[in-house]
Amino acid sequence: MSNFEGLDLFGSGPARFRVMAQGSVVVANYVIGATPPNGSTAHGPIELDVVVRGRLVATTESGLWALREAITAQLTDPPTNGSLFDDHGHKWEDMSFIRYTEGDRTDRGRVKSMAYEAVFRKFV
Repeated sequence: MSNFEGLDLFGSGPARFRVMAQGSVVVANYVIGATPPNGSTAHGPIELDVVVRGRLVATTESGLWALREAITAQLTDPPTNGSLFDDHGHKWEDMSFIRYTEGDRTDRGRVKSMAYEAVFRKFV
């Protein structure tokens, strides 16, 4: 079961986890005024982002709102660190929930559903 800090935020419908770019932040020397101006310089690691995309699914409109509110309640200022798990046993420690974006519509049929994207970051 996927979860963030033990909370099943994404289990109501399908969800996909994507690990974003990893490596070093590299800046062209001419941008930072380094000598020589040609070439580039590494400035440390890229902050790891894990993006969760999926659908919230509920049988009622109020149920869908409850799912949305459970997710947005985890967006804190400043963001707090927690453990993020996907459905395949992968675990990311010290992740901060930094952004949540909903799709452009709610689909209404036998069930109510909405697309979303949630972004988690491991700050360096």
